[in-house]
Amino acid sequence: QVQLVESGGELVQAGGSLRLSCAASGRTFSSYYMGWFRQAPGKEREFVARISWSAGRIFYADSVKGRFTISRDNAKNTVYLQMNSLKPEDTAVYYCAATNVIATKGSSYDYWGRGTQVTVSS
Repeated sequence: QVQLVESGGELVQAGGSLRLSCAASGRTFSSYYMGWFRQAPGKEREFVARISWSAGRIFYADSVKGRFTISRDNAKNTVYLQMNSLKPEDTAVYYCAATNVIATKGSSYDYWGRGTQVTVSS
């Protein structure tokens, strides 16, 4: 009932910046918590950041804190992930997800996008 489409992933040099977007359609977007996750080759999918519908509650994984910024524009049905000071270890497929409850575990999210590839070169 909620469709999510990520975009913005590309090849970038270490130390560079990138902004990912997640466009949502279907049920009321503003009623959902939104999260970003990532999965690198050979690793489990991990939590990156989440944001409440009003953007008043935001939480980041320690690995990205201070470098990444999550935001949302409910009028545009879009959530963003601004990534600065990128490192090679940030290389992964990035996914956005939606849930009705506050959560950092992927199993708690009800809807997922198909992902967008981010590659950070040394």
